[in-house]
This record gives sequence, C-alpha cells and structure tokens, in this order.
Amino acid sequence: MISESIIDSTIETLFRDIEFTKEPSGLYDPLRYMIAIGGKRLRPRLCLTTYSLFKDSFDEGILSPATGIEVFHTFTLIHDDIMDKSPLRRGSETVWKKWSPDTAILSGDVMCIDSYKRIAKAPKKVLGDVLELFSRTAAEVCDGQQYDMEFETKRNVSMAEYMNMIGKKTAVLIACPAKMGAMIALAPKEVCDAVYQYGYNLGLAFQVADDWLDAYGDSKVFGKPIGGDIVNGKKSWLTVRSMEKGAEGLLEAMESDLPDKDKIAAVMAIYDKVGVEEEAENEIERLTDKALDAIRPILSKEQFATLETFARKLTGRRK
Repeated sequence: MISESIIDSTIETLFRDIEFTKEPSGLYDPLRYMIAIGGKRLRPRLCLTTYSLFKDSFDEGILSPATGIEVFHTFTLIHDDIMDKSPLRRGSETVWKKWSPDTAILSGDVMCIDSYKRIAKAPKKVLGDVLELFSRTAAEVCDGQQYDMEFETKRNVSMAEYMNMIGKKTAVLIACPAKMGAMIALAPKEVCDAVYQYGYNLGLAFQVADDWLDAYGDSKVFGKPIGGDIVNGKKSWLTVRSMEKGAEGLLEAMESDLPDKDKIAAVMAIYDKVGVEEEAENEIERLTDKALDAIRPILSKEQFATLETFARKLTGRRK
C-alpha cells in the first residue's frame, strides 16, 4: 500500500505542475485559473487511494487518468456556474464572471477534451474498460444536470426523483474514480464493483452534505454564498424533505419576488420549523455507513480502514 502522505504530496505535485496548451491564451487561461484556485481534489485523491490499496508505487498509467478526472470535474464546474449564475467558486470569481459566458462555454469544452486525452493514457490492458466507465459517467453527469435544471420549475419533486438526480449528477463522478483506481491496479472485478458502490453511496452523502452546507454552512468555509440553492429555486434535499413533511408556504417563499436575503431567511425559517437540518445530518451518516458496508466484507482490515478514513473526512467536512 501507499501511504496517505505520499498520496498528498503526489496530488500537490500533479496540480502544481499541470500543463495546458499556451495559445490562444484567451481559451486556456481560464483552465489554468480554475486549477490554480484549488479545491479538495477528492476525485483524483480517491482514484489514487483505491489504486494504492493494491500497489506500492505510482506511474503515468494511474497519474494521468487521476488528473483527467479532476480536469473533467473542473469542466463541469465551469458550465454549472454559468447555468447557476454563480458569481463565486471557492471564494474566487467564476470563469463566466471574470471573462464572459462565451469564454466559459468554450474553455469548458476544451477542458472536457483535455480530460479525455489524460484518461486515454491508462494502461492498454484496461484502457477499453476505463474509457467505457468514464464515458458512461460523463453522460450520466449531463443527465443529472438536466434533471437538476428541470426540478427548478417542477413544483413537486419526490425524494426518489431527487436521489436519482444526485446519483447521476454527483455520485457517479465519485464512484467512477473509486472504481477506476482499482481497475488500473488490476483488482478483481468483485472488488472493483464493491468499490464503485462505496463511491456511489459516499457521493450521495457528499451531495446531501453539500445541500446542508448551502443552507447552514459558513460561506468562508463553503467557498460560495450561503443560500444559493434557495435563490436559484433548486430542489435540495432539505427542500424535498420539507415538502414531504407538508411544509406550508415553502414553494411560495422560494418563488416569491422577495430580495435574496429575505427569501433565504423565509425559507430557512420553514426548514427550522419542520426540523430538516437534523434529518439531513442523519441521512449523511446513513449513506456513509451504507458506503462502508459495501466494502466491509471484501477488503482486508487495513484496506477497509483506509477507505473508512477517507469517507469520514469527506462527509464530516460540514462540522
């Protein structure tokens, strides 16, 4: 196995030294900008972590695909910020705000292409399976984003519909690198499949935690304004659960012409009244436990402990 400290230093080096095409600078500067403003790098970190369960060193066959996953994720953020009209990302101006929506669209497109170039450097023995996994994941992310946008104008969204949406938009993009790392390490199929389920359920927990942070978090920690989901009319876990509990006036408050600050306050008052904050925290714990249950029977104690530590750090970020 490879230690967490080596994974940390490898991640730091990968994204400090990452290179993109230099010209035209108006196209590629936004890519460098988005990578430079950082992030948790959880997807490449998870990819390297699952790989490290079965190998003792890194090479280009895993480092390039792990980098490609982060590049793809960053591309989705550039486009999401346009659709959400978000002015901030990780405490910095979003690409569309700093440059223009047109630049953000085109730079996002080329970032997606760049991600495929990096994924394609996976070892030939598993390249076909890796590309199939990644391409399916990329399409599912688009499905999830479309559902997310449609839910903004759909008055009644069930919890089943919501969980399907975040499964595609968020969870698959955590399940993919989890499985990819194991695949490139040539782990048995049943292990790769179990690790995918671990990543998928951890991704669900991660998104519910993100919804919680949007309402109850600290903007300095969260990296973007609190209440963005409310302002944009997004159906978060908190919204859907409140509707399930028959919260009165919720949709009216979200659809009102109140100033953003007042709208957020009105919706938050309803959340507090029906008690969804604590329920969301319980759901985060349930999904995290489900992720761990997927790998508990199939990994060694040491391997399990490594992924348990990863999971607890990820879903405990709201505290």
